[in-house]
Amino acid sequence: MTARIRPLIGVTLDAEPPGGYSKYPWYTLRANYAEAIAASGGLPVALPHDPGLAPNYLDRIDALVVTGGAFDVDPALYGDAERHATVTLKETRTASELALVRGALARDMPVLGICGGEQLLIVALGGSLVQHIPDSVPDAMEHEQRNPRDQPSHAVEIVPGTLLHRIVRAPTMQVNSAHHQAVRDAGRWATVNATAPDGVIEGIEDSRYGFCLGVQWHPEFLIDSGDKRILDALVAAAGG
Repeated sequence: MTARIRPLIGVTLDAEPPGGYSKYPWYTLRANYAEAIAASGGLPVALPHDPGLAPNYLDRIDALVVTGGAFDVDPALYGDAERHATVTLKETRTASELALVRGALARDMPVLGICGGEQLLIVALGGSLVQHIPDSVPDAMEHEQRNPRDQPSHAVEIVPGTLLHRIVRAPTMQVNSAHHQAVRDAGRWATVNATAPDGVIEGIEDSRYGFCLGVQWHPEFLIDSGDKRILDALVAAAGG
């Protein structure tokens, strides 16, 4: 019997400067990204940072996952002249991810943006970001949770009729929360599909594409039953 061919899911890496693991610059990726994708039937592969190689990677993968990380998208990329004091950049990573996302969308390849990856995705789609939630959202919740990331932080309300709603098949989800920024304006084409109780945008999608989805939480932790359904749907859209 021939084994089922798993779709190849490209997963973006984070990068760190010399120190800690190595005295040279190094890549990093939390293991549960790969584990959760594999459990949903995908074959995860890591994507190093080289914007010039984005077309070559996209020629080989079947879907793209843009991961999170402890950094921010340059506000200049969405038209903000000022940069909040809390903003930290990883410019090479952002350039590489933008090249991958734009190339993937041009091919109508399935794209899932997770946490900071959702923020990168909305910028690629023409939207903008809140640079620091505590300074911009009155009475905001604590979106950088103090309890462990594998535990829920708050609920999100899912917008009926959206791709996300069709995937998770529920009006709400319990999610973790590890972000100080969020979507400010979804732009001309994207649609908001989930919000936190304080009104902060927690998910976006773009119906011009077959599967273009961003979530502010981390479904790879599999906290809510909807998390597994999101990853299952990505792999299915990739041909799994």
